[in-house]
Amino acid sequence: MKNYLAALLMLGALSASAQVYKPFKVNVSVGYAKPLNAGVSGGFLVAVEPKYGLSDHFDLGLRLESAFVARGIERNGNTTKSDVGAFGSYLITGNYLFGTEGIRPFLGAGVGLYSVASGGSVTVTDGQTPQDVNFVSDTKFGGMIRAGIKTGHFVAAVEYNAAPTTDNTIGTTKISSENAYLGVKVGFDIGGGRR
Repeated sequence: MKNYLAALLMLGALSASAQVYKPFKVNVSVGYAKPLNAGVSGGFLVAVEPKYGLSDHFDLGLRLESAFVARGIERNGNTTKSDVGAFGSYLITGNYLFGTEGIRPFLGAGVGLYSVASGGSVTVTDGQTPQDVNFVSDTKFGGMIRAGIKTGHFVAAVEYNAAPTTDNTIGTTKISSENAYLGVKVGFDIGGGRR
């Protein structure tokens, strides 16, 4: 009976300490997206990420993001900029928040699907014959790592999105398009916070 009472008191204490925060929140962010190809300028991104706090230090979420950037096409070490398109991502994410007060740094990661935008048509010369190469839309499995800070409901983060490279070959010429990009974003959490 004493063990049962001790277990019940322990469960009550854990449950009370686990409820000092509201577990459900939705992060809305905007920012700058920079493809990792040299010579390709950046664009902008928008993201929505519903998250559930498993504890006051760990959030599990689903990031839905669109990054509007030009695709860089690389041939023989030279980069050509192609059409602007939207890169969509659908990632399961996890964040670990340090500390409990004021400014809280965090680290996170995610895995899931990247919907890679079409690169349009790029003219490539292999030998003497110019040929048009089309980089069509594609879906690839990739990952993301992030670091940031949270203060109150305000969130700022830097994210590296590792979407695999798209490769194509015409004759003896290898053509590739780097799909990875760096995102710098600011936003806020709707909901969450302390009770």
